[in-house]
Amino acid sequence: MTFFIGIDIAKYKHDGFILDHAGEVIRESFSFTNDRSGFACLKEILSALDSNQNCRIGFESTGHYAMNLKIFLEENGFTYMQFNPFLINRFAQATTLRKTKTDKVDARVIATYLMSVDYKPYPSQSYHIKNLKSLTRDRNDLVKQRSHQLVKLTNLLDLIFPEFKPFFNHSLTSSTCLYLLDHYLTQSKIARMNLESYQKMKFKLRRTFSYARFCTLKQLARDSVGSEDPTLSYLLKKALDLYHTIDDQITEIESLIQETYTHLESHIHTISGIGLQSAACILAEYESIDRFDTADQMLAFAGLEPSRNQSGGSESKGRMVKHGSPYLRQAIMNVAAYSIMHNPILYEFYRKKRTEGKLHRVALSHVAKRIVRLIFHLEKHHLDFDRAKMR
Repeated sequence: MTFFIGIDIAKYKHDGFILDHAGEVIRESFSFTNDRSGFACLKEILSALDSNQNCRIGFESTGHYAMNLKIFLEENGFTYMQFNPFLINRFAQATTLRKTKTDKVDARVIATYLMSVDYKPYPSQSYHIKNLKSLTRDRNDLVKQRSHQLVKLTNLLDLIFPEFKPFFNHSLTSSTCLYLLDHYLTQSKIARMNLESYQKMKFKLRRTFSYARFCTLKQLARDSVGSEDPTLSYLLKKALDLYHTIDDQITEIESLIQETYTHLESHIHTISGIGLQSAACILAEYESIDRFDTADQMLAFAGLEPSRNQSGGSESKGRMVKHGSPYLRQAIMNVAAYSIMHNPILYEFYRKKRTEGKLHRVALSHVAKRIVRLIFHLEKHHLDFDRAKMR
């Protein structure tokens, strides 16, 4: 006999339902809190089942809400299987026409769905993988925040000193550009810079522009049509401080990511065009390559596979399904764009797709799929990337 335990995950409490292999109800819906006493209650319920029989536990993938439960199950010797909520929703729609949806109903649906699929226990996650996923996702959020601050800086400079950003080729992230904003901020102060100011900047920075360009910038500041409104200057200073704070946090978290990634046996970073931070993000989102039997399963998990519609004698393929992890999909698409600049074989593959009439983004998605297949091969066979062996 096998027991099927469906658990509906929520923030403060979870609901469970237990069936046997014949679909008979072993335990009606029960709730337990998301804390130590609640987990102790769950353990007591599971321990009361026949120890000679198998226990299969399943629940939806709900981000961090299930993390503590997963750790508890692993520590107490229980296995579990996670499902994409989209699959559970489709299964529920296919089994009933009723529009009743409660946590208790969901728990029973999950237990029933668990009976209909091959049970593939989720691999036990290492301490480092769990931390790596938290770190890489936090870095992703910080990078977005930093980009937001750059937009604010641009908008304010368009009012205060609109000639400034074009002078730096429309980029505000160079060390010289940030130095000038930190020390002078407004066009009137930049216009009053002198030779001593230039010497201080050269001493502080390893690379800066020539004295001729320095004089050109001063002239632009004198002739600027910008407004030196005190409120705008205050907002610019505030946005600049926030940018530096976020940038420092990114540097710090990237150091932690690198340290954590080195404890894991991975070969993703050896692929040309994939940096360590991107490799760490990809590994963290997949969690364990051992979960996947084929590269196609990895593509599906990332939401990179195309939709397919077949009826009778007609068949068509559409856009990406995008049902997977958005963090993972974004990381893979980003490394695909970078890889075609550093990997000749991937670039030729990209050009081939372009000559077939595919748009840039579509051709890039094909490169992304090839990279996923390459990652699958390297991780499964514990190999470093060798460009000479790539066809």
